[in-house]
Amino acid sequence: MRLFKMFGIGVLVLAPALAQATGFGIRYGFNPGFRAIVTPLDNGNYRVATQGSSAAVAYWCGIGDFAIRTLGLQTSQKIYVSRAYEKQTRTVEFSLSPPEGGNPKKSYSITVSRVGESMSAAGAQSHCYDDFMGFNF
Repeated sequence: MRLFKMFGIGVLVLAPALAQATGFGIRYGFNPGFRAIVTPLDNGNYRVATQGSSAAVAYWCGIGDFAIRTLGLQTSQKIYVSRAYEKQTRTVEFSLSPPEGGNPKKSYSITVSRVGESMSAAGAQSHCYDDFMGFNF
């Protein structure tokens, strides 16, 4: 019986850590179910690659979170798609200024397939908290 109690306590202590390591279960704080890798480029753009999801919100979340947390930009800073989604590399390029040849009209779309689409840094970061991202859809 004593061995059973020790095993039960061990499971209760280690379960949250194992759940975090494997990417399932209860998460503490901010930890999306996917990973976004943001790479600054020489031309002032930022290339975003994701692991775990190729949904448009994953790319917007990655660049929005990077802009606010890493670059320290204001939440109202506009972020633009400067190179549309590339299926072969699963990357999208973003810039902080409107790209040439982009469509500057106001849009409520969250697509990353059109150059010129834009969103505020706060709007992009808010997609990190979308409920369905935790289920890896």
